[in-house]
Amino acid sequence: MKLFYRTVGKGEPVVILHGLFGMGDNWISIARRIGQNYKVYLPDARNHGRSPHSDTFNTRVLKEDLAQFISDRALENVKLIGHSLGGKVAMLYALEHPENVEKLVVVDIAPKSYFRPYFKLFLEQL
Repeated sequence: MKLFYRTVGKGEPVVILHGLFGMGDNWISIARRIGQNYKVYLPDARNHGRSPHSDTFNTRVLKEDLAQFISDRALENVKLIGHSLGGKVAMLYALEHPENVEKLVVVDIAPKSYFRPYFKLFLEQL
């Protein structure tokens, strides 16, 4: 899936993944600071922001979207920052592609599953 994204700055790549119901623009002020030294990518996950919508939505497919996003741009030694659901996606990517992750920062993530019955209702509305 071709994700919508913004970039800020120049230099080594930093990819910031937003949380559930968020979008890349939620991180724009932080991206501007980080972008003073790095090139920051702010993708909108599928079913979020300006990215395409799909009936398929789970952490595995979000990880596959991230892998494709990184591959399409030939990014290497990526620094990943993931917030909430984006943190879970970043961790999955790092587990499967450790050779391409220089650093991993996970922000504000619950240690258990988000997908309780009431979250299923929210996801069905996306």
